[in-house]
Amino acid sequence: MSLHWIQDDGAVRSARWVSDGGTPAPRRVVPADSRIGTAAAYRHICEGTALLWTGDFPSARQLLTSLGKRAEPRRRPKADSLTEAFHLQRREQARRTRILSLLLVPYEAGEGGAWTIPLKRAPEVAEACAQAYGEFETAGDAGEAAEEPDSATVVGSLRELLGVVGAYEWRRKGVVVPALGGDRIHPHYGVFSPVRGEYLDLAADAAKDWEARGLPPRVAFDVGTGTGVLAALLARHGAGRVVATDLDPRAVACARENADRLGVGPQVRVEQADLFPEGRADLIVCNPPWLPGRPRTRLDHAVYDPDSSFLHRFLAGLPEHLEPGGEAWLLISDLAERLGLRGESELADAIGAAGLEVTGRETTTPRHGRAFDRDDPLYEARSREITSLWRLAVR
Repeated sequence: MSLHWIQDDGAVRSARWVSDGGTPAPRRVVPADSRIGTAAAYRHICEGTALLWTGDFPSARQLLTSLGKRAEPRRRPKADSLTEAFHLQRREQARRTRILSLLLVPYEAGEGGAWTIPLKRAPEVAEACAQAYGEFETAGDAGEAAEEPDSATVVGSLRELLGVVGAYEWRRKGVVVPALGGDRIHPHYGVFSPVRGEYLDLAADAAKDWEARGLPPRVAFDVGTGTGVLAALLARHGAGRVVATDLDPRAVACARENADRLGVGPQVRVEQADLFPEGRADLIVCNPPWLPGRPRTRLDHAVYDPDSSFLHRFLAGLPEHLEPGGEAWLLISDLAERLGLRGESELADAIGAAGLEVTGRETTTPRHGRAFDRDDPLYEARSREITSLWRLAVR
C-alpha cells in the first residue's frame, strides 16, 4: 500500500505505508513542519488531510500533544444509561484516534537496513520498529513496493510509532507480577500486558490450595495464554505439564520466551491454536476477553469479544477436553453485566447449556486506578466491578 504527496518544489513523491493495525493509508497528504500552527494542523486533519512531518522530531511530538488537547471534547454528551455511556466513550476514543493518527513521520533504511527516522533529533527506533514491523525491507504490505521504483521511504503514524517505542520499553524492562513472587513478564508488541493483577491473585490462591493438598494437576491447559503468565503460574505451583494456546503467533512467541525466562520452559508447551489443544486435561484455565464488542486494534482482541463468541465457544468445548473429574477455572469480570453489554443470566445460561455446573467461586475487587476515578463516565460500573474465578465441572 502506498501514499503520495507533492513537495514544496512541486515534485510528486510516493512511499510505502506501514501500519501494524491495518489502518489504510490516508488519501490526502501534505508536507508540514514547525511553521504550521496547531489550529491549521487541526483543520487539515479534521478535513481528512494527513500531515507528513519534515521538521525536527521533538516539534512533531509537541504538535501531537497540542492536537490531543485540541481533540478533547469540550463537553461530554449526557448518557441515559451506562450502556450508552460505554458506546459514547468508545466512539469518542475512535474519533480521537483517527485525528491523532494523521500526523505522519518518514522512515528510511539505515546501516544494515535498520529502521531510522530521517528527521533532526529523532530517537533510535531500530529495535522497536523491527519487533513491531519486521525487517525494513518487508515493511508495509509484504511484496508490494511503492509505485516509484527509486523510493526507499516508508511513512507511518507518529502516534503508532510512540506506541511501538513504549511497547518496546515494556518488553525490555518487563512487568512485575506479584503473583509470580515479583518476577517479571516481558510482553511482546501487540500482546496484552498483565497489568491487572486481580485475576492472577485469584489463580495463584487457587493453585496454592491444590499444591498444599498435594493435588496439582497432571496436565493443565491455559487457553488464550497471551504473555503466558497463567501458564507460568500453574507450572510454578506444581502442574506436571501445561499446554498453553493462542491464535496470535506473536502471543505464542511471547509465551514461549517468558516460560524460558521464568525457568518453566520444560513444563510449558505453547501451541498456536484456536482455543483448545488436542487431548484432555485435569485443569483448564481461561481468562477470556471481558467485554462483548468489536476490537479495533491488535490489543483490543484481549479485551473485546464480539457477541461473547470466545467465551461461549470456550464453555461449549470444555466437556470434550476435561478429564473425568477435572475442573475448569474461568477468570472473568462482571463489568460487561454492569454496563448492560451482557445479560445478567447469560453467563449462567451458557454454563448450563454446555452441560457444566459451578462447583465454587472466588471473587475480588479491582485495584486499578480507573475504579477510583470519579470523572470516568463509567465510574459507577468500574467502582463496583467484581472479578471472579468460576470453578466449573462437567455435570
